[in-house]
Amino acid sequence: MDTQQYDFGMIGLGVMGRNLLLNMADHGFAVAGYNRDPSKVTSLKEEAQGLQVYGTSDLKDFISKLKRPRALMLLVTAGPAVDMVIKDLLPLLEPGDLVIDGGNSYFADTERRAEELTPKGIHFIGVGVSGGESGARFGPSMMPGGSKAAYDVVRPIFESIAAKVNNEPCVTYLGPGAAGHYVKMVHNGIEYGLMQLISEAYDILKRGLGLSNDELHEVFKTWNEGELKSFLIEITAQIFLQNDDKTSGRLVDSILDSAKQKGTGKWTSQCGMDLGVPLSIIDIAVTMRYVSALKKERVTAAKVLPGSTPKFNFNGDKQAIINQVRDALYFATIAAYAQGMTLLKVASDTYKYELHLGEVAKIWRGGCIIRATLLENIRVAYHKNAQLPSLMVDPDLSALLLQRQESIRRIISHSVQAGIPVPGLSAALAYFDAYRTDRLPSNLIQAQRDNFGAHTYERIDTEGIFHTHWN
Repeated sequence: MDTQQYDFGMIGLGVMGRNLLLNMADHGFAVAGYNRDPSKVTSLKEEAQGLQVYGTSDLKDFISKLKRPRALMLLVTAGPAVDMVIKDLLPLLEPGDLVIDGGNSYFADTERRAEELTPKGIHFIGVGVSGGESGARFGPSMMPGGSKAAYDVVRPIFESIAAKVNNEPCVTYLGPGAAGHYVKMVHNGIEYGLMQLISEAYDILKRGLGLSNDELHEVFKTWNEGELKSFLIEITAQIFLQNDDKTSGRLVDSILDSAKQKGTGKWTSQCGMDLGVPLSIIDIAVTMRYVSALKKERVTAAKVLPGSTPKFNFNGDKQAIINQVRDALYFATIAAYAQGMTLLKVASDTYKYELHLGEVAKIWRGGCIIRATLLENIRVAYHKNAQLPSLMVDPDLSALLLQRQESIRRIISHSVQAGIPVPGLSAALAYFDAYRTDRLPSNLIQAQRDNFGAHTYERIDTEGIFHTHWN
């Protein structure tokens, strides 16, 4: 009979949960895993040969194996499943125990759960985990929030298993309440935006310039060796080389052009609207996933609404256009991060998260899906000025934008002429142009609102609220 007591427990032994547990065991921690499905427990045991890992499908047995005060993480589907597991756990837990939600839970749910468990003496923290199955196994980026004292209990474990950049772990305490899950939500929103921008660059290069998959691979591989170096650019380059075992072609050409989503991008967009923060790149990325789902309608519309041939009509060499696409993508990538970080700043002020945005950029540099060389620039920007209203006004980042604005204007123009949709790139440029415009046409909107609804307006020459009886 196993009488050993284990340092940490994991509920949910899917790919992420199992890999995180094995990562902990690799770093010398004794860990226990629970899953109702015995096959998941068997898979854990098979991969954990020679490690201090215990697996069971008996919840009481699982809890009995954990050292007091117990520390355990839930990696189950976000939503009602989390509440169901917590309900099953409560009769088995004691005051002082720590429950960690490591899934993509909505931040308001995390706040509620913490409020419900605190009076019972149970600590509850939300931790965003990013990096996919490989990151979980060999080093994720982790975003914990909640009680600082509760986090300190598991800090040695988390710092051991997290990805490292310059020997610094990609995990840090972010702030109270649901700070961790809020940061993870925004991470995913930025991820949506970046994926949309990359897909538009791909579309321009493939349909606009007629590049083959081999040529696309070389372009993205080269980009990943420069300022665009990032996880998403790296895997995009790899994707173009993947052969399809059902055809003689490349797999990317056989994949249906209808992208799915799990909701975190939508949450980010909604939260931006709730707090009055413009997130146009993330908004359009969510919208385009909805448009992509209209596959049957789009096939019909392509016949009813024929457009121009999606080939660029330009004078000059192809490499020059490729370079402009690169610069346009870099411009829009900076804008996407700028929008996401601005939301974090406003949310931190609103919800008292006390976020240090430089630290957020720091732990995103490795392990997570949006890791990129650019994040070091962002970390430095916030290190110089923690109160930046927008990354776009940082002297170094603004210089990068200004150097590339001509390229994104040219690429958008070429794309519009060719009938290639570039809503993400267009949103990035429009955001840039609007943000740097000292007088927008919104004065007319104020006048319209007052005219039809007596909603009043403000003046540029006198303080106060005014209403006019319009002729």
